[in-house]
Amino acid sequence: MKQIIFTEKAPAPIGPYNQAVLKGNTLYTSGQIALHPETGALITTSIELETEQVMENMKAVLAAAGMTFENVLKATIFIIDMNDFAKINTVYGSYFNEKTAPARETVQVACLPKNVNIEISMIAAL
Repeated sequence: MKQIIFTEKAPAPIGPYNQAVLKGNTLYTSGQIALHPETGALITTSIELETEQVMENMKAVLAAAGMTFENVLKATIFIIDMNDFAKINTVYGSYFNEKTAPARETVQVACLPKNVNIEISMIAAL
């Protein structure tokens, strides 16, 4: 049986999906963008602030499932401009212990929801 994970501390889904699904001990998150959960405002003033909001949203989703970034096994980062990779990586990296960081791929894409610059999804396990 799967368990739907939802928290008001992260943006509500804007389509027919959930923030995350827990199956057994494994959590599958939907992609998070830089929507502020309280105001609904998109944070796009800088790629660093945008990435930070995405990670804070993901932190809230993980917490709703009783997990932290230490539980993350794999992350997928979708970005609009690979030239932003170093800035994104600095912010992203500040949320992980480098010795136990998850597997990851970063992919440049043509367009993301709401024309944001970054979206991140994760798989985590207890």
